[in-house]
Amino acid sequence: MKLESTINETFLELFYNEIECDVPDTHSKLNLHILKIENNEFCYPELVNHLRNHFISFSLSRKEIQDFEKDKRYGELYAKAASKFRDYNVNDGEAGELLLFCFLESHLKAPKILTKLEIKLSSKDYAKGSDGVHLLKVADKDYQLIFGESKLYQSLTTSITKAFESIQDFLTRTSNNINDEIGLINSQLCKEAFDEDLYQFLKSVIMPKVNAEEPITKNNAFAIFAGFEISPTDDERKLSNSDFLKTIKEQIKKEVEGKMEHIKKKIEEYSLHGYSFYVYVFPFMKLDETRKDIIKKITLAE
Repeated sequence: MKLESTINETFLELFYNEIECDVPDTHSKLNLHILKIENNEFCYPELVNHLRNHFISFSLSRKEIQDFEKDKRYGELYAKAASKFRDYNVNDGEAGELLLFCFLESHLKAPKILTKLEIKLSSKDYAKGSDGVHLLKVADKDYQLIFGESKLYQSLTTSITKAFESIQDFLTRTSNNINDEIGLINSQLCKEAFDEDLYQFLKSVIMPKVNAEEPITKNNAFAIFAGFEISPTDDERKLSNSDFLKTIKEQIKKEVEGKMEHIKKKIEEYSLHGYSFYVYVFPFMKLDETRKDIIKKITLAE
């Protein structure tokens, strides 16, 4: 029995995959995806079109989507998914959470088990915990439960720092911690399983029994989406399209490569060597404006 990703690799065709490497001396992978550039601008309209295709799977459970589709209530399905998002005027983080979901599903091939949005009763709810939980098959009978953490700040260093602070807090606080979340996932499994076989499979992975006939190994891991802002100068914007593309890609790549030591430092600082980290770094132009605009266009279908 298998849990399938809902997003295929065509999503990745929107991005230049500039870095995909291990962070030395850690169990971490660093990925830099840069959105396609045309006419010296990121292609945000294309990104929005793709996100419109995937935000329903992000914000609603598989069972809920199946129930809407069974009765062909597609308009209600879209409206229900859109209602889960906070108002775009005050929405600083959910664009990052949605992008992390898309990269984990399409790039890491780790299907969603649960997202924070789908357990919200309304857009005004605030759920404390990871942004989403995904399941990665590492090898036969060997899985990772991946907890997502998205941070979007002007500075890449700040985004990485804040993500690790949140993860450390999630691991160590006395309530709403990782153990409570695993219990919550276990209680929500019926919403993601279409049938009894899938339900039993997910249960056996999330709460593995070491004395089972064919024991399953499960470890916890973390995925980080670190958004940050780049601000091309007026002179750079006047470059030819090919020179602009080359210049901006080189600038971004250099900045991201320089953050490997910072990732190592945070893992060392919080003694997190026993965990795997999947770090997705993503540059924005006009970060504050763009992240709100993405949610506005998705939820209002502009």
